[in-house]
Amino acid sequence: SAVGRGPEVPFRSEAYRISALPRGKELRLTLSALDPDAAPPQDLVFRFGMSGSFRLCPAAELPRHAHLRFLTRESPPRALCFVDARRFGSWRLGNAWQQERGPCVVSEYQAFRENVLRNLDDKAFDKPICEALLNQKYFNGIGNYLRAEILYRLKIPPFEKARTVLEALKDQKQERRKKDPSLTLSKKVKLMQKNPDLLELCHTVPMEVITAEKQLLDPEHPDNYAAFKNWLQCYLVPGMSSLRDRSGRTIWFQGEPGPMAPTGQKPRKMPRKKRAQPKADPEAPTPKVSPRALKRCPRAAATPPKSDEKEEGEEEEEADGPRKGCARRRRRVTRAPALPEPEVLLNARRSRRISARRGRGEA
Repeated sequence: SAVGRGPEVPFRSEAYRISALPRGKELRLTLSALDPDAAPPQDLVFRFGMSGSFRLCPAAELPRHAHLRFLTRESPPRALCFVDARRFGSWRLGNAWQQERGPCVVSEYQAFRENVLRNLDDKAFDKPICEALLNQKYFNGIGNYLRAEILYRLKIPPFEKARTVLEALKDQKQERRKKDPSLTLSKKVKLMQKNPDLLELCHTVPMEVITAEKQLLDPEHPDNYAAFKNWLQCYLVPGMSSLRDRSGRTIWFQGEPGPMAPTGQKPRKMPRKKRAQPKADPEAPTPKVSPRALKRCPRAAATPPKSDEKEEGEEEEEADGPRKGCARRRRRVTRAPALPEPEVLLNARRSRRISARRGRGEA
């Protein structure tokens, strides 16, 4: 597209095939002509940024921000588009992965694990664990929502020192070997599933999203994230707390942030959704008068309850007390009209007044 920031792709072919290979947060596309003599293969390596994605759509209905398009030969033609609204994503020519990125947490799990545990003396692990998890040199494929979900499941404070958390995994591995050096691969897998550590969750949590992709993310409606939000346990979940780390990214967590939490910040809690309060029925039935009250005062049934509507001056006097002169007109209080009082209460008040008068007359 005219506003795309990536380089021009020097590949022209009437009929070609696209294949893809992911590694962490990168994706390599290979364009291969069906006629090998027509054009040599072309490799492109993509980085997605925060909003990059691929969409297949009719060529006549291209989405906004479709910065690179691969057209089909069918009629009507469709387009495979690299869409990136924020333009943080990019592509470059060639097949080389970025050198500063480590093994993939999904497809190269053993190499990823060894790379982390072998380099714990690196200064990258002097940082809090939540910041270390975004370092693609060691955690290639882990992003903001994944780190929150991983730490939440293990109840690890996000601002605990990374080396402290990861060195404990070395000790656990040695203890497992001492207890049972003859563990088979199947037993190791079962043990990992029962008691996963942080590095194991860096592999299994992304795999949950990949295996359930059709249920969590609908390719026909890419803007509908309802199922994905239901899958989340911590990230953007009501009731969870959040802080900004030293790189400016927001980390979501539950409980204490940890000893390396940034000073001058207070954790913010995601407000819980308020439940809808049932509305009061404006036509509520009037309380019935008991037969006993009718016997004591027969006029209660015939006399309608007194209205609470008063003159403006009476409302003032009742709300603010009696005042003299102009002070009475300084402030006016408007009260909402009250519901009519039950007749039983009115009858009880009348009977008390009558008995009080008789008592005064006798005195």
